[in-house]
Amino acid sequence: MAGNNLLTRYIWIVDTLRRVGRISRKELSARWQLSAVSDGRPLPRRTFYNYREAIYRLFGVEILLDHSTNEYYVEQDDRQTESMTNWLLNSAAMNGVLSDSRDIADRIFLEEVPSAREHLGTFIDAIKSSQRVEFTYNPFSRTHPTRGVVFEPFLLKLFRQRWYAAGRQVSENRIKTYALDRITDVTILSERFELPPDFEPERFFSHSFGIIVDQSRPRRVAIRADIRQAKYLRALPLHHTQKEMVHDDFSIFYYDIQLTPDFLNELLSMGPHISVLSPPELRAMVKTALNDTLALYD
Repeated sequence: MAGNNLLTRYIWIVDTLRRVGRISRKELSARWQLSAVSDGRPLPRRTFYNYREAIYRLFGVEILLDHSTNEYYVEQDDRQTESMTNWLLNSAAMNGVLSDSRDIADRIFLEEVPSAREHLGTFIDAIKSSQRVEFTYNPFSRTHPTRGVVFEPFLLKLFRQRWYAAGRQVSENRIKTYALDRITDVTILSERFELPPDFEPERFFSHSFGIIVDQSRPRRVAIRADIRQAKYLRALPLHHTQKEMVHDDFSIFYYDIQLTPDFLNELLSMGPHISVLSPPELRAMVKTALNDTLALYD
């Protein structure tokens, strides 16, 4: 319980600094004393310094001091680092809450991420050390597994409760993406690799939805959504390029995105609540998928 309590305090400090922006230690201590994590006590100077160091070690979040105003703040310029830090903080917060809720575990239902439990740590180690891995891959599309895949992992991505690794498949000399939950017999090899100079991890998935990336150029997509679906898209955008034009009874959403199967399936999942306005080839893809589905019921 002591470890969980400390973690909760670290998260409270980071969350407060992010919400407030800049704050003096005195004001932070006053807020701390009123919070549920403090037991009604102020935040001593030495304790705060120790917590700052622990927060940096655990989450990579640096709490800085502006000496001109004596105010503390959190600054992260790298969007991808901030995204991962947010995920870590949210996960830590959730773990703390769930650990204190075991007495009602039969009433809390979670989605399982099997790939995180078995292979995620191995791939993180391989990425850190820039070492190749070898594994057996069991794709859903084939009857027999592919053995002896030698792979240079460049990055990891979580999508739809599944972890994926993207990198160079050595024998084919091309970039591929593998689902970690379809992998067995993983071994980290001694051979090291270097990222290609023209490979930018943050931009690799920037023009796609999901984990499928192709060589096509992004297209300008417009979809019309009814009022209810527009609220969902507004709350959880499909893509970072999303823009909205609001009308009385509907909204039109615009994207600059590749027309991949993942994106098509996401649009189809919204059913009659959206319609594709452009480009024409995406409209045709939607029509074909709907007609093929209807044919199954004839």
